[in-house]
Amino acid sequence: MARTLDEAAVQRIAAELEAAEQARRPRRQLRREFPDLDIDDSYAIQAAWMAHKAKAGRRVLGRKIGLTSRAMQQAFDISEPDYGTLLDDMFFGDGEVIPGDRFIVPMVEVELAFVLGAPLSGETVSITDVLRATEYVQPAIEIIDARTERVDAETGQRRGVLDTIADNAASAGVVLGGRPVRPEGIDLRWAGAVLYRNGVIEETGLAAGVLGHPAAGIAWLARRFARHGVALEAGQVILAGSFTRALAVTPGDVFHADYGRLGSFGFSFGAGG
Repeated sequence: MARTLDEAAVQRIAAELEAAEQARRPRRQLRREFPDLDIDDSYAIQAAWMAHKAKAGRRVLGRKIGLTSRAMQQAFDISEPDYGTLLDDMFFGDGEVIPGDRFIVPMVEVELAFVLGAPLSGETVSITDVLRATEYVQPAIEIIDARTERVDAETGQRRGVLDTIADNAASAGVVLGGRPVRPEGIDLRWAGAVLYRNGVIEETGLAAGVLGHPAAGIAWLARRFARHGVALEAGQVILAGSFTRALAVTPGDVFHADYGRLGSFGFSFGAGG
């Protein structure tokens, strides 16, 4: 599809997304203002926003893959996942109190993180190639957020995939913990997790819910990047996609993620601003 937005509009929207994140006040959904917006426009906006962050000193540490479950793809009327960028200031560790005033309407998702030991590139990358290139796999929780309104204030319409893509695929943070494992040391399809919030089990799932195998989305991303001459780099952290529904966060919430043989970890959210 051809882009419908000129470069000036792309740069303006990227700046507005940055302002929305800083002010913790989402802008209006893009499709309300640009009804002809297409997926190329959305990725161009995302790229411009990430370039703005890079100029401000942020470093790219990895990528995230979203909309990997069949249910989510059907809900958004799409046939492939989406992707976003993980920056150095988005990472948190076991036991951290995550500042609530960094986010607008945060939610958390249960995932696996693949840390690459070798680059991945080419239009024929397979699940096997991903596993060979992976140094280790580690439990992860992604924090997602919305810098455009999840529900339009005037129409009541929920935002769609084009808004989500422009909004860095909703990515806002990553919590890493548990026990890193070599990818050949476990059948990753059967890696499971139980997520507790304030001592109550809220979500459970198996990683097979991510396109049948959590490495499948990473293979898709490597193939997609190859069209633009870009590789997934050694050392990058790649979030493979959620295998639970997103769970809303309120200030003071305490989370515990139990991944069985992959270990467990906890984190909490401080008061918002």
